[in-house]
Amino acid sequence: MTNNKLPEITTKAIFLGILLSMLLAGANAYLGLKAGMTVSASIPAAVISMGILSFFRKSNILENNIVQTAASAGESLAAGVIFTIPALILLGYWESFNYIEVAKIAAIGGLIGVLFTVPLRRALIVNAKLKYPEGVATAEVLRAGDEAKKGAKEDGSGGLATIGITTLTGGIMKVFQQGFGAWNAEITGALPVGKSIFGIGTDISPALVSVGYIVGRNIGILVFGGGLISWAFAIPIYSAMIGLESYTFDDAINIWNSKIRYLGVGAMVVGGIWSLIKLFKPLMEGINASLNALKQQNSSIELPTEEKDMPINYVGIGLVALLIPVFLLYNGIIGSFPIAALLSIVMMIFGFFFSAVAAYMAGVVGSSNNPVSGVTIATILFVSLFLLALLGTGSSVGAAGAIMVGAVVCCAAAIGGDNLQDLKAGYILGATPWKQQIMQIIGTLSAAIVLGLVLDILHTAYTIGSPTLSAPQATLMKSVADGVFSGNLPWTFVYFGSAIGVVLILIDLRQERIGSDFRVPVLAVAVGIYLPITLTVPIFIGGMINHYGKIAGGSDSSEKRGLLMSSGFIAGEALMGILIAVPIFLSGRKDWWPQIDGISFLGPILFVGMIYWLYKSVSKK
Repeated sequence: MTNNKLPEITTKAIFLGILLSMLLAGANAYLGLKAGMTVSASIPAAVISMGILSFFRKSNILENNIVQTAASAGESLAAGVIFTIPALILLGYWESFNYIEVAKIAAIGGLIGVLFTVPLRRALIVNAKLKYPEGVATAEVLRAGDEAKKGAKEDGSGGLATIGITTLTGGIMKVFQQGFGAWNAEITGALPVGKSIFGIGTDISPALVSVGYIVGRNIGILVFGGGLISWAFAIPIYSAMIGLESYTFDDAINIWNSKIRYLGVGAMVVGGIWSLIKLFKPLMEGINASLNALKQQNSSIELPTEEKDMPINYVGIGLVALLIPVFLLYNGIIGSFPIAALLSIVMMIFGFFFSAVAAYMAGVVGSSNNPVSGVTIATILFVSLFLLALLGTGSSVGAAGAIMVGAVVCCAAAIGGDNLQDLKAGYILGATPWKQQIMQIIGTLSAAIVLGLVLDILHTAYTIGSPTLSAPQATLMKSVADGVFSGNLPWTFVYFGSAIGVVLILIDLRQERIGSDFRVPVLAVAVGIYLPITLTVPIFIGGMINHYGKIAGGSDSSEKRGLLMSSGFIAGEALMGILIAVPIFLSGRKDWWPQIDGISFLGPILFVGMIYWLYKSVSKK
C-alpha cells in the first residue's frame, strides 16, 4: 500500500474533481440517452487527472485517486438520472425538464447511494475480497503513472494525448453528422422473406463501437445475441403471423417498438429478481461483517487510517434525514400522506437491497455490466402494481409516482456499483476511505447541479424519445409504468420474455458449473433484446475488436491504449453532441446549423476508418 500520510483532499483536487464530475456526467448522460448503456469513467478520469496534476510541482497518487473518485461518482449518477427521469417527459407528466426537481431527485438518490455503500465497503472489498476489475485497473493506471521519477508526467501526458486526439476525432465526426447533417446516422435495410420481414442496420457511431470495446467480447456477443432474438426470430415470426402491407425497415421498427421490445422487459424483471435471490446470502453475511467491524471501531482497538470509513452513526442520521425530502417528493405527486410514507419506506428498502446488488455485481463483472436497468424495471413494475392496488386504474399520477420511486432507487444503485470500484482502487493504494466517501458526495452533488440543464438542452435540441436520442431505458420505464395503469401492457410478450430469461439463467448456471469463461448474464442479453439492432451491431463490432486485438498479439500497453482511445471517442461524440445542442437551445431554432450536402459517402468511410484505426492500435505486438 502507498504511504497514506500523503495529502489527499487538496484544493486543486476538489476543484478538478468537481469539474470532471460535471463534464463526465454530461457526456455519460448523452451516451445513455443515445445508446441505452453507459460506461465507467474511472480510468479516463484518472488519466486526465494525472495529465493535469503533473503540471503542478506538488501532486501525488492519492490526490489523483481522490479526483477520479469524485469524477466517476458524477458519471455514474448520470446513468441513474437518464434511465428514469426522462420517462416523466415521455409520460406527459412534465412538459419540460424542471431544473430544480431534476437536481433534487438526482441529489437525493445519489446521496442515499453513497451512504448505502459505506457499510458495504468492508463487507465486499475487505472480507469478501471481490475483484472489482475497474477498481484494480484504475489503481494500476495510477501506480504506473507514479512509479518512475517522470512516470506521472510521461504516463499521464501520453494518455492525455491519446484521449485528446480521439476526442477531437469523435467530436469532428459528430459535428458533421449531427450539426451539419452531412451524412445519416444509420445504415439500415430490410428484406422480406415470404411473409416475414428481416431488418438489419448499424449506427455509424464511434462512441458505440467504443462502448463495445470497453465492455468486451463476452458482453458484446450477448448484447448482439439479444438483438438477434428480437430481429432475426421474434420480428420475422410476428410479422408472418399478422401480415404486412409493406416490408421496410420502419415497419420492422414499429413491430419491435410496440410489441417485441417487451420481451426485454420480461427478461429484465427475471434478471433483477434472480440477482436478488443469488446475492441474498452473501449480502446478509456482508451486513453481519459490517456490524462486527463497527463494534471493533467503537472499542479501544485503533483502526489503521486506510480502514476508517465515514462513522456509521453519521450514515444513519443522514439516511433518516433524507427520508424527509423523499416523503415530500412523493407526497407532492400522490397527494396522500399515508401512501407517500409507504412509498418512502419501500424506496429505502428497495434502494438498499438494489444498491447492494449493484455493488456486489460490480465486484464480480465490473461496473459497466451491473444490473441497474434490471433492478430499476423490477422496482417500477412492483411499485406500479402496488399503486394500482391503492389508487385504481383511473389514477393520473400512479405511473409518475412509480417512476419517481424508480428514479431514486436507480440513482442509488448506479452510485452503489461505481463507488465500490473507487473504494477498491483506494484500498489497493492505501487511501483513506472516509475521505473518498466525502469526495463521492462532492462529485454526486456537482453532477446533480448540471444534469437538469444538460437534459433541458438535449431535449430542446433533439427531443428525447426521437430517433436521434431514443432514450431506450427511459422509454422502457415509461412503457412499464404506463402500461400497468392503462391496462395495455402486452403481458403475453412480457411472459415470453420472462421465459427467455429463465432459459438464459439455466444456460448461465451450466456455464458456471463447467467453469467456462464465457458466461451468459441474463441482463446483458435482455439489454440487446430491447435495444434497436442499429445500436447492438456497433457494440458487437467493438467487442470483437477487443477480442481479436488480443489474439493478434496486443500487449498490455496496447490494450490500455485501446481503452483510452475508446474513452476519447465516447467523450468527443458525447460532449460535441451537447455543444451542438447549445446554440439550438439558446436560439430556439432547430434549423440553426447550416446543412452540407453531397458528402454523405464520407460517413461510412470515416466509420470504417475509425474501426481499422482502433483495431490496428490494439493489435500491435
